[in-house]
Amino acid sequence: MLFGLCVYAESEHEQIYRDLDVPDFSYIHNIDPGEMYDVQNTSWSPYPLFRLTSPLYFKSITIEPGYYLLTPREHEGNWYILFKEAGEIKYIIPAYNKEIVPMGFYEANLPKAKLTPSQKFQVKLYDFVGKYVRSSQRKPAPNTYLETTDLENNFISIVLYWGNYRYYMILRTIKL
Repeated sequence: MLFGLCVYAESEHEQIYRDLDVPDFSYIHNIDPGEMYDVQNTSWSPYPLFRLTSPLYFKSITIEPGYYLLTPREHEGNWYILFKEAGEIKYIIPAYNKEIVPMGFYEANLPKAKLTPSQKFQVKLYDFVGKYVRSSQRKPAPNTYLETTDLENNFISIVLYWGNYRYYMILRTIKL
């Protein structure tokens, strides 16, 4: 398999698509075994929500329109993106590249919450309590971001930013 930490030029998306193999594994009962560890410290799902309004294709896999939580997972040294719906894995798509997110990316691209004066007071109170009461401290959920780019020849590139890494996928908008 020709992916993982391979680096391709942007114009090589058709070759990248050809080099990727359709995943030949599945998870027991279509349940993500790492999800429990990702969500144990958060009040809501830390995965980005991807809304798909028309089908996308990866070789023999057709991703139907719907709402999906995108989750990166490693399997036998290769990275895959799990498309989950209602907690169940629907599709597994290979990621052809994994990179470290540039410093300051999230600060520059994620919107800042505009807080009312009472909300600012509440946040400062919680920060104060969290600073001095160790049992009330929680790890923050990882930052997430999704980037989609329409490429030539009916290809689409999806970049999933999750925590300290970004994962690259390539799909098609029409079936071959």
